[in-house]
Amino acid sequence: MTRPDDAHRFEDIVLPHLDAAYNFARWILRNDAAAQDVVQEACLRAYKGLHRFAGGSPRAWLLTIVRHESYDWLTRTKARAAVSLDDEEGLSAADEAAVVHHDTPEAALARSQDKQALNAALNELPEGFREVLILKELEDMSYKEIAEVTGVAIGTVMSRLSRGRTMLRQKLAEKCG
Repeated sequence: MTRPDDAHRFEDIVLPHLDAAYNFARWILRNDAAAQDVVQEACLRAYKGLHRFAGGSPRAWLLTIVRHESYDWLTRTKARAAVSLDDEEGLSAADEAAVVHHDTPEAALARSQDKQALNAALNELPEGFREVLILKELEDMSYKEIAEVTGVAIGTVMSRLSRGRTMLRQKLAEKCG
């Protein structure tokens, strides 16, 4: 049940973390359109369940909802093994601007290849390891927040992060060899 002040509370709690929510969904689903849909559904769930948010980290709370919605989406579509990265091939607008203004063609190509190798290596990691790496390295979340989002103990988060980093280094070494 929503209350009149829920719209303002929603804006304060959820909206600042939409980019993190999209980024996390994108890495889980590996599909831009699906990530947008999942974040929209997660926001709807967050709005409806706003009365249950009792404090703590709003980002962790939202990303927990996004995580559940993402895995629900994967289950519903049975596409866990068939999803692919749609938009990871090209450079972002910021990268293109940097290439135009600062990089030589060789440097731009090297950066693009490095990005592709990193994305490919990350995508090869098992989900649990990829999740904690994304949340820690890209979203800069604390171990406690990651544990809250993933529903595992802090020790498990630290272990997965350490093992995930090791696996990522090995995969990058194989790719860049």
